[in-house]
Amino acid sequence: MRNKKRHTALFIMLAFATALLFVLSLSLGPLKIPVSEVFNSLTGQHASKTTWEFIILNYRLPKAITAVIAGIGLSISGLLMQTLFRNPLAGPYVLGLSSGSSLGVAFVIMGAGLLPPVAAGFLISSYGIVLASCLGSFAVLMVVLFVAQKLRDTTSTLIVGLMFGSFSSAIVGVLTYFSTAEQLQKFTFWALGNLGNLSWTSIVILAIAVTVGLMLSILSIKPLNTMLLGENYAHSLGLDLRKSRLVIIFATTLLAGSITAFAGPIAFVGLAVPHISKLIFQTSEHWILFWSTLFFGAIIMLVCDMLCQFPGTELTLPINAITSIIGAPVVIWLLVRKQKFMA
Repeated sequence: MRNKKRHTALFIMLAFATALLFVLSLSLGPLKIPVSEVFNSLTGQHASKTTWEFIILNYRLPKAITAVIAGIGLSISGLLMQTLFRNPLAGPYVLGLSSGSSLGVAFVIMGAGLLPPVAAGFLISSYGIVLASCLGSFAVLMVVLFVAQKLRDTTSTLIVGLMFGSFSSAIVGVLTYFSTAEQLQKFTFWALGNLGNLSWTSIVILAIAVTVGLMLSILSIKPLNTMLLGENYAHSLGLDLRKSRLVIIFATTLLAGSITAFAGPIAFVGLAVPHISKLIFQTSEHWILFWSTLFFGAIIMLVCDMLCQFPGTELTLPINAITSIIGAPVVIWLLVRKQKFMA
């Protein structure tokens, strides 16, 4: 009963923090906009300045929504992978999805010059890069799923994913060696991650893909709890491990693959947020971890997005730089604190 009250209080605080940070992300930036004007723009009452309303509705709102979606999707996929492989170092890209996406984008950006001008023009566009990223991650998924059906244990599946990731990274390295400075710059910008510049159509597609992935994740909560007890015990309870494993892998692909396609490979969040959730909520029950990880993912991504913009200046950093610089010390501090508490 005590833990239930504590968890309820924490969830209320997380919901409030998410809403507050979402509004602040619309207010803060190179141009500070009063919170009251933000509410006026969102409720259809119009801001006192047309430029403010344009910035909020056409730039900051899509970016904030993308940040929330990306934070939720990457965090949940990280939780799925860490439980499936029973490895605290597993993240959403452990199956090689990010490397597959990078390979697809690298072929498009660095190899488009070998194609006819019409095809090259489409592939270099934003939708062409998204398509290439999706195809790259999908190709890796098909190979991993095929191999996973032939293997009986999750550890072998993990190794296969890592090997395909290394193989894809090697091909990307060869392509970058023969690419021009302009091609390298464009590929580097994509690899650093970007939450902005998404159209509403892209956001809707991304939201649908992530929603389907979250629904599959919810259906996997009971199998995830059972997997914590070991594969032999899970078999004795009648759990179809092969089927559950394929559903979890497919959910991770939808979550991490779609986010990587539209926003680039964003580091740290999927690896660290599940640990933060477990340390704060002090539970291994995945129904609680699912929702706590969801909130923490949105919160941390919103904070990182606001830090990227350097309020009051025109300087903007890539999202990957902030997620790693801010996130890694936070996780280290939480782990050290946990060890002291247990001692």
